[in-house]
Amino acid sequence: MKQYTVFLQHLIWLTQLGLSVVCPLALFVLLGVLLNNRFALGSWCVWVGVILGIFGAAGGLVQSLRSINRLKDDGEKPPRGFNDHD
Repeated sequence: MKQYTVFLQHLIWLTQLGLSVVCPLALFVLLGVLLNNRFALGSWCVWVGVILGIFGAAGGLVQSLRSINRLKDDGEKPPRGFNDHD
């Protein structure tokens, strides 16, 4: 049963990682295409959407990897606080 739980946890994190990378890119590109088609601003809107989407995807990737790394490190002893005395 433990293997099944670990498998599902990894599947959830993989799905979250994929969504946090794909969604910003897709949304910014769609917004650029919408602005291009609706207001005839030119293809530069699509390129700005691609660039902003790449930055958003990179930010989502970094944030997801940090949270995964934080969960991995939970097994370690937490650092001592100011008022922790022996």
